[in-house]
Amino acid sequence: MPIAVFATIFGFSLSLFLAVNLSFFFFALIFLYILLHIFYTLYLKKIAILDVLAIASGFVIRVYAGAVAADAHINVWLLLCVISFSLFLAIGKRRSERTLLEARAENHREVLTRYPEKLLNIYTSMFANTTWLTYAFFTFLQPSGISEEKWVVMTADLPRTFMSKKWLMLTIPVVIYGVMRYLQLIYEKGEGDSPEKVLLSDKPLLTSVCLWGMMVVGIIYGIG
Repeated sequence: MPIAVFATIFGFSLSLFLAVNLSFFFFALIFLYILLHIFYTLYLKKIAILDVLAIASGFVIRVYAGAVAADAHINVWLLLCVISFSLFLAIGKRRSERTLLEARAENHREVLTRYPEKLLNIYTSMFANTTWLTYAFFTFLQPSGISEEKWVVMTADLPRTFMSKKWLMLTIPVVIYGVMRYLQLIYEKGEGDSPEKVLLSDKPLLTSVCLWGMMVVGIIYGIG
């Protein structure tokens, strides 16, 4: 226990030291992230809804920290997609925890009893839909970055049906598949309590993520 406490304090201190040397705003976000997890561990994880919002907020803060470190702008629809996706993962985590703990007939945290199965199903469907819809809006409204000259050459032989600069919209089916596959893992196999473990262990889901990444890079740097 003393070693764990020392490692935690040392890790926090080192993270803050490195962050403040990079950027004040990056430091502020890292400090906020640490503070959020302390409050979550001590208090928020015992309160229904707030526990899910706290988990999702951690994902959002990490995205903002990355954007600050890279000095990048976050499109409003991309931000809404990140928020929806974070809530989707958090609700999926709660649903899987409840399913697994009930199946094992173990004593579980009291907060899980505040989430009836029907309510978790509604939450899951709601955030699954908003995730891919907000991403679709992001791809539709994102500037193409294709010069007019290059666009004329690319579309010279295309019918008007396919004449659109919004090539990122081609990735929408992959995102929809990823959301559907994650839902399948939650409902069929009771997974989702550890999103990173699900991503790295499920080949179809990992393949869809890799395919999405290659498509985005190819569209932005190849076509653009």
